[in-house]
This record gives sequence, C-alpha cells and structure tokens, in this order.
Amino acid sequence: MPMEQPQWTGVIPAITTPLRDDFTVDHAALADHVNWLVDSGCTGIVTGGSLGEAATLSFEEKVAVNETCVRTLAGRVPVVAGIAGLATAECVALARAAEQVGCDGIMALPAYVYYSDWPEAREHYSAIINATGLSCMLYNNPIAYRTDVLPEQLAELAERHENLHAVKESSGDVRRVTAVREALGDRLAVFAGLDDMIVEAVAMGAAGWIAGLVNALPVESVRVYELARDGRWAEAHALYHWFLPLLRMDTVPKFVQLIKLVQAEVGRGTETVRPPRLPLEGAERDEALKLVRERLASRPPLPNASAHGASNGQGGSAKVAAGR
Repeated sequence: MPMEQPQWTGVIPAITTPLRDDFTVDHAALADHVNWLVDSGCTGIVTGGSLGEAATLSFEEKVAVNETCVRTLAGRVPVVAGIAGLATAECVALARAAEQVGCDGIMALPAYVYYSDWPEAREHYSAIINATGLSCMLYNNPIAYRTDVLPEQLAELAERHENLHAVKESSGDVRRVTAVREALGDRLAVFAGLDDMIVEAVAMGAAGWIAGLVNALPVESVRVYELARDGRWAEAHALYHWFLPLLRMDTVPKFVQLIKLVQAEVGRGTETVRPPRLPLEGAERDEALKLVRERLASRPPLPNASAHGASNGQGGSAKVAAGR
C-alpha cells in the first residue's frame, strides 16, 4: 500500500532505466540503483520520465519498473510513477496501474507527439489526476513537449484537483518559480526540473529538485541542494560552480546518453540506451569523456553517503515526496 501522504521536498531523482545488452530492462541493476540513491540521501524516486526512456518502454515494462522500485524500497521513500503516453486513455490506465502496484504518487506528463492547446492539455492532465487518489505532480516542460502550463492555468488545475500537490518546472526560466509561487503561494510545491537551475530555483522558493545527474553523483546533488536550502550561499555556489559543466548535460538532446556515460564513468551503470537512441561515439564521446574526467579529477571532498545520513538524521530513509 502507498505510504501516508508526506511532503514534496528534497532531491528526487528522475531515474535512468538500466538496460542489458539486448535492450531488456535489467531489474537487478534497477533495484541496486534505487537503493544506492536513497542511501545517498535522496528523498524519493521518479520512474518513467524522459530520462528513463519512457517513450521506448511498453506499458508492461513501465508497470514492471514501478513494481521493482516499490518492492525494493519497501516504503523507505516514496516511489512516484511518471505517467506519459501517446493517448490520454493509455495514461489513465498507467496511473491506475501505478496505484495498484503500490506507488506513492504520480508525475503527469503532457501527451507525446501532439502539441495541445490549453483546453486539451487541461483535460489530459485532469483525466490522469482524476484516475487516482495518489498525490500528483504536474510536469511542465515546454522546451521538450511544446505544451506550456502557465501559472494561472496551473492555478486552475489546482482549484479543480485537491490531489495536485506539486509541479516540476522545466521551462528553464527561474522567474517561473516566482510566478507560480505568486499565483499559488504554498498550495503547490515547486520543483526545479532542469539540473542547471537548482540553486537559483531554491533561492526563489523551490521546495526541491527532480534531478538527472543525481543518477551518477547523488551525494554532490543532495549536498548542493541542502546548502542552498539552508542559505549557505558561498558553499552552495562553490559546489555548484564545480558541478555546472556536468549539470548542463541534462539540458541537451542527448541528455540520456550523456548521463548514462557519467554513470558508467563512476561505476554506477552502463552506456546502453534503447534505439532510436545510440550510445555516444567518436569525437562526440571523446569530448564528453574529457569533460567528465576533468570534473571528476577535481571532485570536491564531501561526506560519504553514511556520513551524510548521520549528519541529517535521515540515513537516506526520509519519508518525503507527496503532498503539500
């Protein structure tokens, strides 16, 4: 059963999907991966997002990924299911399936391929949110999906749906964080949705971060968020300055390949992606590897995962992720 409604806050990875050489999902690697992220201080996980290559996963594979994460984490932190597909009916069925397998929340994405106007987007999101009693996050990413939910439109959805509790804001405009909070106050938790906006977003009132590079560098990700959250700006900026060249890998078309490359470099995954994506090769891969290795060579000393957990009293087991 899903845990009681906790609070949307902290660093919640949009997890990558580990794949075997034959492109099937590696569920053993998936279980190991999500455990490591939580042990490193993450406060929840999101499955089936863009970074998780959800557009190439079948309905059954998405449900199986959710089942593995729920079973593995066993209530340590919330499991939030990304809900995305070509058709609204498919997304509704996926949301219901996520609740049935024990997910604690959902993140509703725009429909793939079709670029909706507001009345269409409103009905799509509403159908997904109405399909479940779980706490919901709306994913706003006009850069990738060309559907932009403006603050006043978000307020309309929040008025309609009591179980809409958060928004992943990926417009790339940090002013949007301010605008959403101005329109809605504390009604919705605003999350930074792009990796290279976290310090700015927290300064403007963001409650957390749906993060990408966290899949390879969770301790650094949790640390930079916590420093910003606690107003320790000089320390936050110093770590952010080191991290930014890697965080910017989350904002380009081949972000899945790049983040999986970083995971492989730190020994936490492989470069395997599902076609039509292909692994990086040649000069493109060499250039990316050079940057990754330069950054890792100057990696700042930070507390290890167990020390991190001891310092914040959580030990990676905080029950954080769904609710107001």
